[in-house]
Amino acid sequence: MKTFIISRTDAIGDVVLTLPMAGVLKQLCADTRILFLGRAYTEEVVMASEHIDGFINWDECKDLSAFNADTIIHVFPDKDIARLAKKANIKERIGTTNRIYHWWTCNRLVKLSRRHSPLHEAQLNLQLLRPLGAAAQYSLEEIGQYYGLTRVAPLPAEVAAQIEPHRFNLVLHPKSRGSAREWGLDNFRELIRLLPQDHFKIFISGTAAEGELVRSLFDEFPSLTDLTGRLTLSQLVSFLSRADGLVAASTGPLHLAAAVGINAMGIYPPIRPMHPGRWAPIGAKAKVFVKEGECEDCRKTGNCHCIREIRAGMLKDYLLSLTSK
Repeated sequence: MKTFIISRTDAIGDVVLTLPMAGVLKQLCADTRILFLGRAYTEEVVMASEHIDGFINWDECKDLSAFNADTIIHVFPDKDIARLAKKANIKERIGTTNRIYHWWTCNRLVKLSRRHSPLHEAQLNLQLLRPLGAAAQYSLEEIGQYYGLTRVAPLPAEVAAQIEPHRFNLVLHPKSRGSAREWGLDNFRELIRLLPQDHFKIFISGTAAEGELVRSLFDEFPSLTDLTGRLTLSQLVSFLSRADGLVAASTGPLHLAAAVGINAMGIYPPIRPMHPGRWAPIGAKAKVFVKEGECEDCRKTGNCHCIREIRAGMLKDYLLSLTSK
């Protein structure tokens, strides 16, 4: 059995778009053990994938030799991890050519530049598997089949009871913890007003701190169900797998929703590299809303008018079309 380490020590959304690498590796090498090296807070999401055999907590681990790995793939470049992998005598160390330190810490180099590539982030990740026999390129439809998010944790009974089988259970995730351009509370407020309550049950998700930032929504709309700060990440995966849809900017929960197969509606700015061509949710029911044309004038500001100008009515019409099917 060969042991692979996939190293990605950044945010939830990035990690979700890395998980298909494990599915492809399992297909390429049947007798394979796959370990994921990541930050502690991503472990519950990583271990929800049936393709992952173990998690290495980078917040605690400073020695890779104990894992007896044959190959490490540096998806998110990190100089310290690259150095430790070489020190651990991992036989195959795969990295990109555009990190100078990879030239002396890796022995399998892939020519790959993310910054100017037209490929999606998940497609770029899979480029790193080419030295192991992976295809030159995978379509987004193919990638969506490799998440493997089947290890769904049970929901607390009181949370599971909130799901209503006779209405469209819609999760709104208004905030992003600064990881994405946001649609704005006014737009979410307008969307809530436009959606008929007899067709939709609306949940608000986020951290406890984000719950305080959106408290005005609960004051204005008593029918909303507050999930902020009430679910662990594994429970969020479980809840999303039972919901019908989610609306968010380019955040981890959006990518999770797409990965578990529900209607994942992402709201994006037309600014490279934040645009959906690079970061769209991947899934059979994923949908993106983005303003046409370029929007360079708000590249350097967080107050992004090009995303706020996407009308709530557009999402309302799309959601109503889903309920009529």
